[in-house]
Amino acid sequence: MVFPTIQFAIFFPIVLALSWALMKRQLVWKPFILAASYVFYSAANPLFCLMLAGLTLANQATARLVHRTEDERRRRQIVATAVAIDLGTLGVFKYYGFFAEEVNAVLDTFGLGLPLPLAAIALPIGISFIVFQAISYTVDVHRRLIEPASTIDFALYLSFFPHLVAGPIVRAREFIPQLAKPRDPTKVAVGAGVFLIVVGLVKKVAIADFLAREIVDPVFGVPQAYSAPDVALAGYAYAVQIFCDFSGYTDIAIGLALLMGFVFPQNFDRPYRAQTFREFWRRWHMTLSRFLRDFLYIPLGGSRGGKLRTARNLMITMVLGGLWHGAAWGFVLWGTIHGLALVAEQVLRERARFTLPGWLRWAIVFHVVVLAWIPFRAPDLSLAGTFVSRLADWGPATLWTLPVVGIVVIVIGLQLVANKPLDVIRVRFESLHPAALGASMATVIVLVTATVSSQGVPPFIYFQF
Repeated sequence: MVFPTIQFAIFFPIVLALSWALMKRQLVWKPFILAASYVFYSAANPLFCLMLAGLTLANQATARLVHRTEDERRRRQIVATAVAIDLGTLGVFKYYGFFAEEVNAVLDTFGLGLPLPLAAIALPIGISFIVFQAISYTVDVHRRLIEPASTIDFALYLSFFPHLVAGPIVRAREFIPQLAKPRDPTKVAVGAGVFLIVVGLVKKVAIADFLAREIVDPVFGVPQAYSAPDVALAGYAYAVQIFCDFSGYTDIAIGLALLMGFVFPQNFDRPYRAQTFREFWRRWHMTLSRFLRDFLYIPLGGSRGGKLRTARNLMITMVLGGLWHGAAWGFVLWGTIHGLALVAEQVLRERARFTLPGWLRWAIVFHVVVLAWIPFRAPDLSLAGTFVSRLADWGPATLWTLPVVGIVVIVIGLQLVANKPLDVIRVRFESLHPAALGASMATVIVLVTATVSSQGVPPFIYFQF
């Protein structure tokens, strides 16, 4: 069930109204929201709910067991078992087909038989986000950062529909304590929630989907049919598309959660203004960045143990971060580029005797980020190579239209200004009377709907991850 659809437009108002009515009755509200979340997830495939319930029960059982166990060695074994179950589930659904195909290709090269069987396994939507949140809960219980929640609280944390399929990655210790007391419908941040939903809709439907139709999909689909100006513009346009698509989703998710009385962590902070790669990852998909830092980079040793080990840890973290996005070499290459950039930046920071001007640092970081998006978006590495090669073939600019160029320039330019222009609008928007809020939201929905193509609203990009 995609947020900007008729189905969700019917589903959410009903759930929200009943949620506000039941908020003060926790014994009724919690089962209701849990059921609503499973209904939301079942819209994709009812069988996916079995996977979600299985991960919920498995991680809750291991969290309680590790909490009761005193022996540290035994505790680590229990946690390792839980993580193995989580990653095993992710591996079977997301990576088995990729692994089997690659192994079979190698066996064919050497003329060996006994290929691995290929199976058509449906990929549950948002499985990567679900698994990461399950891992964070069990590990945080092991680290004694939180105590095991009740089963229904943990089930709500893992299945809460605003962040269920594409994040943000909310830590258990951020969400579960909010369930301790009943939500108060009179204290819900309605203005802030509606504003974020409106901004998210505009980003997704009016900007991201427009750029995809007008330039990104045509050029990335057949890059050999276009020359350098169109290919270059498509690269910049995809950088804007994926930012607006994913940050638009998280804006809507955070807004929906606010309307239901819950606060989610911020996930984007003008990433294309970054002047270093470290800064970029502090601004882009911030909840994934901190997860990789806390559960992979630091356990590997972080920056301890010398320069070579730090470089190794950075590379492992970024390559696995790329692979987390999907079973494809393009994602691996994307993570490798970012890993190499972070390592090179660290080396230069330690050895450089001068500092580059800020505008030049920004230009380098921004263009490496855009370059890395090419294998991330391209269907395969062959087409990614063709895309890059077309940058050397100067020719006519057939896709340079004022709306496309204007949107690309405005979205990137707004991230470079010192102040956040949307903050001023947000403050004024939140102060509106509820009737004005509703009228404003209805107006935006009508205008945004007018931009939707005959094929409808495509799924968010990060739904596939």
